Amino acid sequence: MYSDKVLEHFQNPHNQGQIPDASGIGEVGNPACGDTMKIYLKVKSDGSDNIDNHIIEDIKFETLGCGAAIASTSMLTDLVKGKTIKQALGISKQDVADSLGGLPKPKVHCSV
Repeated sequence: MYSDKVLEHFQNPHNQGQIPDASGIGEVGNPACGDTMKIYLKVKSDGSDNIDNHIIEDIKFETLGCGAAIASTSMLTDLVKGKTIKQALGISKQDVADSLGGLPKPKVHCSV
């Protein structure tokens, strides 16, 4: 049902945890299935307002949910780390799913 990549990220999530002095924290939940995700970002800035110059230096997450939700959040952190804010905003839910080798149709909503 799940790809080897999904199982890897579920069983050994990358970048799991908190950043105490985070530059920003985002939280989202899915009321339909109960998954909740919290993302911590540490952004390095050159002091300008130009997002091309703001780099995601570190990213951590806490996800309570199914294997697909945990694997998707773990993969997202890998895809975003070291990117500029502008580059990170260009990563789509399909990019995350493709990087995981796909997700079963019933579990696609968990990655959104």
